[in-house]
Amino acid sequence: MRQPIRNINILHREKLSRMDRLAIFVTERVGTMGFFSIILLWTVFWLGWNVFAPDAARFDPYPAFVLWLFISNMIQLFLMPLIMVGQSLQGRHAEVRAEADFEVNTKAEREIETILLHLERQNELILKILNHLENN
Repeated sequence: MRQPIRNINILHREKLSRMDRLAIFVTERVGTMGFFSIILLWTVFWLGWNVFAPDAARFDPYPAFVLWLFISNMIQLFLMPLIMVGQSLQGRHAEVRAEADFEVNTKAEREIETILLHLERQNELILKILNHLENN
């Protein structure tokens, strides 16, 4: 009896907790050019403002930029573990998908072998029928 093919993506998504989904969400968003552009613009604006703005408007003095370094380090400290967890989850998902692909390919190979055997038998029968028709 033929078994239906499982949708591994749905099964994987159903097993994820809220925190797992959050980690994957952050990993997918942080690894984009959009996120890079936001961080670059924020950094250029922050440093530019604190170098070129009037002295009274500067809030993070040049050259130390202590507040900028603190905020940047906090972002990194929060994102690093989240990204690592997200990548681990994505890796597990990739392994499950690869396993499912292998199962599907193995099943397809068996079915193709069955079909080829069937075609070979049909070919033999057709040749026998042709020989029989030619001899009569």
